[in-house]
Amino acid sequence: MHIVLISTPIGFLGSGKGGGVELTLNSLVTGLLAKGHEVDVVAPKNSKLLDASKKVKLHFVEGNEQKSWQHIDYYSSVNIPNNSLLSGMIEKAIAIGEKADIILNFSYDWLPIWMTLNINIPIAHIISMGSESFVISNLIANVYSKFPNNFAFHSKTQAYDYPFIVNPIIVGNGFNLDNYIFQDCKNGPLGWVGRVAPEKGLEDAAYVANELGEKLNVWGIIQDKSYALKIEKLFSPGILEWKGFLETHKLQKELGTCRALLNTPKWNEAYGNVVVEALACGVPVVAYKRGGPSEIIQHGKTGFLSEPNNKESLLRYLKIINKIDRKDCRKWVENNASSNIFASKVLNWLKTVIKEKQSQDLP
Repeated sequence: MHIVLISTPIGFLGSGKGGGVELTLNSLVTGLLAKGHEVDVVAPKNSKLLDASKKVKLHFVEGNEQKSWQHIDYYSSVNIPNNSLLSGMIEKAIAIGEKADIILNFSYDWLPIWMTLNINIPIAHIISMGSESFVISNLIANVYSKFPNNFAFHSKTQAYDYPFIVNPIIVGNGFNLDNYIFQDCKNGPLGWVGRVAPEKGLEDAAYVANELGEKLNVWGIIQDKSYALKIEKLFSPGILEWKGFLETHKLQKELGTCRALLNTPKWNEAYGNVVVEALACGVPVVAYKRGGPSEIIQHGKTGFLSEPNNKESLLRYLKIINKIDRKDCRKWVENNASSNIFASKVLNWLKTVIKEKQSQDLP
């Protein structure tokens, strides 16, 4: 197959601004190339792919970035900026897509979903968030009524945030496991990974570390500086060890030394990439039973699931974290979340999308 991928318009690949979408796209590219497919990626200028294979064609687009719908009011109208990066990426993808089998969109935004109804090239969408916009959710419902197979989700919990979705297509996620080294470090520090923003709940993880009198290693881009400063003031000096945003090969080396990863989101994560990255390194996870992580973590075997927002429960589970066999963590990822498994699920789905489009185009 010849597949054109549209990246996120929030930031260039490698910036960290795109959150889990960046890693998801990179993992899928690796899986598709390994299976012999032709891949074009349309992305913001300065983007870099983890798989530097010459087989993938990376097309750069310049323009003004979109704001993430995570940080926009749910009932806001759609805003397309002047010299829109997203518009430029879609135009480029359509031009390339004229000679391709399908376009696969990673952007959670109104315009590419609307284009599904307005061009002859099939466009499939991996939805990366729950319902974060009234207008986008309504549009998905409209498109879904005509093309029910054109939307895939990372987890059932995420899909059911859209009440009109029936029998959702779940593709999960996957990672190039060659990029993650197993480490058997039961006495290491505590870790937390993610964008530093209110919906990620870093303050709960910091509370746990403070109660234990330990440092908490924090990896990720500081998206909300005032929020980060507020958390620092809440706890003893030195509790938070800011590690910054690291590319995968550097992150996994440091993350793998942790005895546990804390995952404390205040919203339903679509999947939980950082949870799987930790497990791939052999690091058990203590997480709130919320969103995608609740479907990933095997309670008592690869980590523990705590009642949401219950910090004392997080503490209790951390005290018995060494009961987890770290080899079981890695084994789960190998069996469920490799880039090969992910690519196979996506390819089977895309074939369905193409077939449905062809049948609707028949006279």
